[in-house]
Amino acid sequence: MAMAVNQFFLNGGTEAYVVGIQSRPPITGASVPIGPLLFTATEITDEKFSMQITVRPVGSGGSSGMTSPPITSPPMDDIVDIIISYGPATSYGPANGPATVTETYRRVSIEETEPDGTTPNPDYVVSRLSNSQLVNVAFVSPSEPFPATPQTEIFGVALPAGTPIFEASDFTAVMQPDSGLDKLSIFNLMVIPGVTNSVVLSTALAFCERKLAFLIMDPPITASADGTNPSFRIRIQDVMNGNDRTIPTPPEGANSALYFPYLKSADPLTGLPNNSVTGQVNEIAPAATVAGVYAATDLTRGVWKAPAGFQATTTNTTGVVDRGRMTDLRQGTLNPLGVNCLRDFPNVGTVVFGARTLVTVTDEQWRYVPVRRMALFIEQSLSAALTWVVFEPNADPLWAAITASVNAFMLGLFRQGAFQGTTPTKAFSVQCNSQTTTQTDIDQGIVNIVVAFAPLKPAEFVIITIAQLAGQAQTG
Repeated sequence: MAMAVNQFFLNGGTEAYVVGIQSRPPITGASVPIGPLLFTATEITDEKFSMQITVRPVGSGGSSGMTSPPITSPPMDDIVDIIISYGPATSYGPANGPATVTETYRRVSIEETEPDGTTPNPDYVVSRLSNSQLVNVAFVSPSEPFPATPQTEIFGVALPAGTPIFEASDFTAVMQPDSGLDKLSIFNLMVIPGVTNSVVLSTALAFCERKLAFLIMDPPITASADGTNPSFRIRIQDVMNGNDRTIPTPPEGANSALYFPYLKSADPLTGLPNNSVTGQVNEIAPAATVAGVYAATDLTRGVWKAPAGFQATTTNTTGVVDRGRMTDLRQGTLNPLGVNCLRDFPNVGTVVFGARTLVTVTDEQWRYVPVRRMALFIEQSLSAALTWVVFEPNADPLWAAITASVNAFMLGLFRQGAFQGTTPTKAFSVQCNSQTTTQTDIDQGIVNIVVAFAPLKPAEFVIITIAQLAGQAQTG
């Protein structure tokens, strides 16, 4: 999520709302006992991430430089240094050593009070570690002393294989009516970074349709362009055609688009091309980056311009992942399926090279992203601008005022080049009268406004025909 938000802003986004999913019962972390205390990890420890805790009596020897000066001899058994570290498991991380988070607590005590028996001890171990971001601590054997020599423990794997970190309901709950997100008056784009669960996406698409917003989807992380890599046999076209039972087909909707493939980007922790945890090339889901490109295009050209082409280059990326590289011919098979490709071009960079919605096959009217988003923009703008109409007398004077107001708005868009047509009458029309609003509508308190426009559709293909003029001299 943090990487996605960063990519959105780096690529032209200006305002973002980050919505937390519903809270769930916390995952029980692994626990290890040391002396009288039980330390329980509050972060996930598994085969990839490891946590280590060291308890060192004050005054104990060692060359690590982590000890406190001795305050008594022999060392007191109720005062210790506690060092906790968390990061990629040594066996899994890169060869140059994993990046870790370390917390150090000096001279903590197992005594809850000062010697007078009433004054709270500021160094009491439970109090000192209460703000730890890595562990919870509790007494299990209050009478047992700390070990007389330094003791280090490594947390074991806490999560059984297959334990879900989240469930679909965690996401769908925040997209229900009257949720905090629903009460947000207006937003244009939605991204759920890296999530391809069909239940989540279907709910998000329905929510966006109700809110007049547009959903930008990520592809399955395991999908490839052509299936030639033995590790990534599932082709994105098979996913879209429903030919692979292991990955559900994304839900279709005019208010949605899917972008492929994943992108390469430097690890934000190290600035290196490889991920600090896996040691492999660092990959990021594309949708948030594309959302930033959408925002930048809206600002510089207008919502009617397709957020694609050589002007739609991505920032903070180093290319598409190898399994997603493709040719013009391969993209030609993906365009009709509604898969928008990101591609690398020499001397240009990584470019958003597609602008189709996910109803490209079934609904020609809303085939293109800018056409659909233009309609949503007009509807959102007019809905917000015409709130003054509420409770006005529903008759000819109101209809004339509405028509004049909407005509002025549409004329402004026409002058910016938002529509086809050389004259306003060829570019758009507005109707609000007794034909659109019947007596039945009036009785129900409804006024109907019909707005039509001639959209600008993007040029996707360049067809070059070369002919020879008969009788002309030939040149080399």
